[in-house]
Amino acid sequence: MKCKGFKELIKEEDGMGTVEVILIIVVLVALVVIFKKQVTQIVNSLFDKITSQTDLL
Repeated sequence: MKCKGFKELIKEEDGMGTVEVILIIVVLVALVVIFKKQVTQIVNSLFDKITSQTDLL
């Protein structure tokens, strides 16, 4: 059995799609955790505006 060199290992693309998807999910979760307060404020503001405008109708 022949061992693969480091260059061949880097060039091999098997499973790269899965790794990329997992990394994207991790980054998105991290962004949500970091900016949770700001996102919550924006969503609450939008719902307040929607509620106030529907009360006028």
